[in-house]
Amino acid sequence: MTVDSRLPMSMTAPKPMGYYGLERADVVAELPRPIGRALDVGCGEGGVGRSLRAAGATWVSGIEIVPAAAEVARGVLDEVYEGSVEAALADGRPAGPFDTICCYDVLEHLADPEPVLRSLRALAGPGARLHVSIPNARHFSLLIDLLFRGTFGYTEYGHRDATHLRWYTRGDIVALVGRAGWDVQWAVADTFHGRNRYVDRLTLRRAREFLALQWHVLAQAP
Repeated sequence: MTVDSRLPMSMTAPKPMGYYGLERADVVAELPRPIGRALDVGCGEGGVGRSLRAAGATWVSGIEIVPAAAEVARGVLDEVYEGSVEAALADGRPAGPFDTICCYDVLEHLADPEPVLRSLRALAGPGARLHVSIPNARHFSLLIDLLFRGTFGYTEYGHRDATHLRWYTRGDIVALVGRAGWDVQWAVADTFHGRNRYVDRLTLRRAREFLALQWHVLAQAP
């Protein structure tokens, strides 16, 4: 395997099959319609792009830093810019305006997400939506590892992926998106499964801040 020297060392670690091809149809289903012209930041192999098209997107642009994933995405999306989101936006790529901008599991990988969100705001058309998914820093599994195991518990992928540079609670991500010039509409937890669903009900949603593995945030351009 050839390692791209432009990538951070942590991003060259092997990922499980399908990691870059997730379609996230359940997350795309949260988006208001119509989707219109969409930008998928960190588009991977174009899986989310497929879901956006299925939801009625008229155009899908993508930005992807991993060369192999970007190459696959070119066969799916209308255009793909290879490189970091910071570099792409600094070069004026892609050209807006966009009606829907998706940042699914992206912001936690960036050293400074706020300027990126501000630049994306500049690409937004009137009333455009920004949709973010991000790991929840208050998830109970992290608290258990810190309190009882004495470790942060980084892994190759998942909630504590070793490539994550930033961590956010619900309040943190809502504040970040707002500071970047977006009007936050809502922040919801990801879908609960198994015993977490019952704990959520039994606690009248008061434990939700600790059960949510991710937060999904929808914001709108003023």
